[in-house]
Amino acid sequence: MITKEEVKQRALEIGFADAGFAQSTPFESQREFLTNDYYGWTQSVGIDLWKGLDPQNIFPDSRSIIVLLYSYFESSIPPLLQKYYGRCYLNDDRVTRDGLFTLVKKFRDFLKSNGINSKVANYMPDKLAAMRAGVGTSGKNTLLYARSAAGGSSFVFPVVVLVDYDFSPDAPSIESGCPSWCRNACIAACPTKALLGNGKINPQRCISYLTYYGEGVTPLELREPMGLYIYGCDRCQNVCPRNTSWLYERKDSTERFISMEEDFMPEKILLMDREYFQTKIWPYMFYMSFNDVWRWRMNAARAMGNSRDERFIPYLEKALENFDDERVRIMCIWALGRIGGSSALKILENIRLQNTNADLAEEINLAMENCNS
Repeated sequence: MITKEEVKQRALEIGFADAGFAQSTPFESQREFLTNDYYGWTQSVGIDLWKGLDPQNIFPDSRSIIVLLYSYFESSIPPLLQKYYGRCYLNDDRVTRDGLFTLVKKFRDFLKSNGINSKVANYMPDKLAAMRAGVGTSGKNTLLYARSAAGGSSFVFPVVVLVDYDFSPDAPSIESGCPSWCRNACIAACPTKALLGNGKINPQRCISYLTYYGEGVTPLELREPMGLYIYGCDRCQNVCPRNTSWLYERKDSTERFISMEEDFMPEKILLMDREYFQTKIWPYMFYMSFNDVWRWRMNAARAMGNSRDERFIPYLEKALENFDDERVRIMCIWALGRIGGSSALKILENIRLQNTNADLAEEINLAMENCNS
């Protein structure tokens, strides 16, 4: 039978940044987290975190856990893409299956060829599993930081693989790796106050959550704090001193990101139709289908407003002419008020004359006040 060293070596050859081993026992410490109000929403979107607390619920024959670290920030990403999108989402291949999916398949095929059955464990406490397997430590921003890969940064994604073979566990690293001199940079940088300190988070205030799971029109008090992000967020990672080295590491560019740059600009997202979405966006962004196109458009309009860039005004006007969804219209109106100026004010005045919706009238009046201030 193969050894741990051979398994890890094969993982590195395939393209993973690190690999570690842990016992296949329940994650009892996570029950406390799941009993608070912050995680009730997960069931409604089909994420069964309770089931993931015990590896036996996912793979009854599980005897060991292998955690593979995937380093997703290995290529240079154009600044404009980073401006509007979280980096990890730009590497999502759950539709194209040409990236991480391929690596995982190769790894599992290797295990199978050596008589080991496996199952990828979705919705398990993957960050805790990675620390249990000794390949990472935690951060105050609740993210996992690699111990030796990717410059010790948080730009890694843990893949939990359950296997029906007993491997001796590696030494765990269940601890915070944040330096004592860090003055809570991530917590201070979170504009929506999602980070609560002591490694805890209110996920429903996280910008990433709000961009793809937020219900209804984004509340007024969160529109400015959410800034330019259309999908995902990297603010707490960008300010973290543990990430500084990897952020500035020289990286080669890839055709994937170069081609995405133009296609993913906010004006394209705001006005896209179904064909554009399915050919340009959906292959790379998994969480929001075209059924959620209103959310894509709303997020793009908010980003335009927070840019304060007048070049976006014609696109916002066109969206108001073309789309009836009230959530999109509200955000376009808000964005015009946020950008301000005589051109935006004129559009708002015309909309007010045509409007018969009381909720919209309130947004129009507020936007016009902002234009005049």
